[in-house]
Amino acid sequence: MKRRIKAYLLRLDEGKKETLGNFFVYDEIRKVFECKTLELPWKQNAPFISSIHKGSYWISHRYSDKHKNHLEIENVHDRSCILIHVVNYVKDLEGCIGVGKTFADLDGDGLLDITSSRDTLNELIKVVPKEGIPLVII
Repeated sequence: MKRRIKAYLLRLDEGKKETLGNFFVYDEIRKVFECKTLELPWKQNAPFISSIHKGSYWISHRYSDKHKNHLEIENVHDRSCILIHVVNYVKDLEGCIGVGKTFADLDGDGLLDITSSRDTLNELIKVVPKEGIPLVII
């Protein structure tokens, strides 16, 4: 029987300057990965300045010179190239999702950032099969 691996992003705090969340990957009913997420605030799905709609998507592996190995969220309505990649600060996002170990105000600007992003992304990439997995954002 084929394994059913799924990911969930639970948005915890959708503020005016950033969106914070928890990201989980399950293999059937067993949790195999968990991390924190950082996104832009909701601004009506506007490219480069907004988080994406809540809903169901597909995550696949992707490589670029800029981000190296990372993941892409496919089939985002009215958007393209929505990535899950290394980032620490919301100011460095353009509509994508950053992943990290914990929340912390790293630069003293009063906003929560995410830590250990490179290591976290590398761990996430290992649990996502090459054929990709479904993602539900709630």
